[in-house]
Amino acid sequence: MALSKLENLYRQVILDHSSHPHNHGTLENSSQHIEMNNPTCGDVIHLELQTEDGIIKDIAFSGHGCSISTASASMMTEAVKGKTVKEAMALAEDFSLLVQGKEVEEVEKLGDAEILNGVSKFPARIKCATLSWNALKKALEDPNSGVADAGFIKHDG
Repeated sequence: MALSKLENLYRQVILDHSSHPHNHGTLENSSQHIEMNNPTCGDVIHLELQTEDGIIKDIAFSGHGCSISTASASMMTEAVKGKTVKEAMALAEDFSLLVQGKEVEEVEKLGDAEILNGVSKFPARIKCATLSWNALKKALEDPNSGVADAGFIKHDG
C-alpha cells in the first residue's frame, strides 16, 4: 500500500526536476533575496528574484534539500517567472492549499507543480514542498529585508 503511494509521489516529472532543476543558481542583479530552512529536515533554500514594474523578470534558487524540496523549487520558479507579484502570490496560496489536499480552482496555472498534489498524503513532506513557495511569499511581502521569521535562517547579505 505505502509503496504504491511513494511510487506515485516520485513520478518521473518530480525526479526530472530534482535531478535537473530549472533556474538553479544565482542572479547577477537580484532585487530580492531570502534564505529559509526547514528545521524539521534541514532543507535550505536561497531564493533570488529580479522584479521590475511589479513583474518577476527572473528568479533563481540554490541550497540543498530532498528531492521533493528541490523539485518543488524548480517547478515554482517555472510557474512564477514572468508573472506579476499579485499572480505569484496567488499561485503560492493555491500551491499551499493543493499540498494540504484542498481543492484549487485553475490548478493548471501551477504548471508541473500540480503533480505535487500527492504530497498531501504525506504530511511530513508538506514542509519540504512548501519551503520554496513560502520563501517566495516572504521575499515578495518584504522585499527589502532578506530576513525571515523565527524558525528560519537570518540572512545578513
